[in-house]
Amino acid sequence: MRVLTGAEPNENVTDEDLRGLYAVPTGSPFLRVNMVSTVDGSATGDDALSGSINTAPDQRVFATLRDLADVVVVGAGTAKVEGYEPLDKPTVLVSRKAQVPEKLRDAPQGSVYLATCSRSDGLAEATEILGEDHIIILGSHRVDLPMLKSELAGRGWFSQLCEGGPHLLRDMVFQGCVDELTMTTVPRLVAGAYPRITEGAPVDMTLDLRLLLEDSGTLLGRWAFQQG
Repeated sequence: MRVLTGAEPNENVTDEDLRGLYAVPTGSPFLRVNMVSTVDGSATGDDALSGSINTAPDQRVFATLRDLADVVVVGAGTAKVEGYEPLDKPTVLVSRKAQVPEKLRDAPQGSVYLATCSRSDGLAEATEILGEDHIIILGSHRVDLPMLKSELAGRGWFSQLCEGGPHLLRDMVFQGCVDELTMTTVPRLVAGAYPRITEGAPVDMTLDLRLLLEDSGTLLGRWAFQQG
């Protein structure tokens, strides 16, 4: 893995180098969203899973990002489809319908939280599954994502890693709470009608490239969002 731009030239990036290259500011909440895509814009392979387009360099950076994070945020639908299991750090599901994926229903107490809405039909069931202390109600009809960012920081989780999916990324961008997109482009074309890394109503946001790495054709970038 080598640095192409955004840092000192380096033809052999070590794991410790990666931690420095992907370090986040301290002392204030920082929300990073991590996504992967093929060159022609697909966020999944033909099995509808992002794992089928992952490469070894992408997995290496992904592991670094998780290690640097205080908390992992993910849409409940994505967690279900991708088969999420309990992690070694807190996981916050985001679901307007208060859905808890099957594989996370028996997670160790306190490892899984749910951000949802007060009007959700699934709220009672989710509360029974996770416990009242692990339900975060943020809004009546939709999840207030900037409020979620502040709520997690209030729990001491300042380095926040969101792992999608496309609808959640779009909503986070629209609500103005994303600080950075870490984006992997894998050297593949898949065609087909697969999802992009964002889905939903149009948004238009300018990004600044802060870092670009390359390894065996895989491109790995840090893109900062222009706030305000």
